[in-house]
Amino acid sequence: MSITQNSKIRRISDSTLVVGADIAKKVHVARAADVRGVEIGKPLTFENTRQGFGRLLTWIQSLMIDHSCDNIVFGVEPTGHYWMNLAQFLRREGIQVVLVNPHHINKRKKLEDNSPLVKDDKKHRA
Repeated sequence: MSITQNSKIRRISDSTLVVGADIAKKVHVARAADVRGVEIGKPLTFENTRQGFGRLLTWIQSLMIDHSCDNIVFGVEPTGHYWMNLAQFLRREGIQVVLVNPHHINKRKKLEDNSPLVKDDKKHRA
């Protein structure tokens, strides 16, 4: 394992909230999970606007309190340019944003049910 990979792994602990978002032009969907991948709470649909980002931030803060999380990793698939405003907003709020390779997302979707169909609910879980 490389030094870079080890340092990435060390960033995640039992008190880390992992959030993934399916990015689209107008409306995004976010899901949260613990470090084991167990889904936490209900998915949040929010608009690609400052108000929508505010709703997301409130949702994240609520989940962090409810589940005693002290840090967060927010993953997005860099879809066109639609993810950029969200990533910038989250980084300004002190949230670590990581870009997830679309190839990894496709591999994960195939592992879940081996279906070639695109299901948006599978994308943000990857």
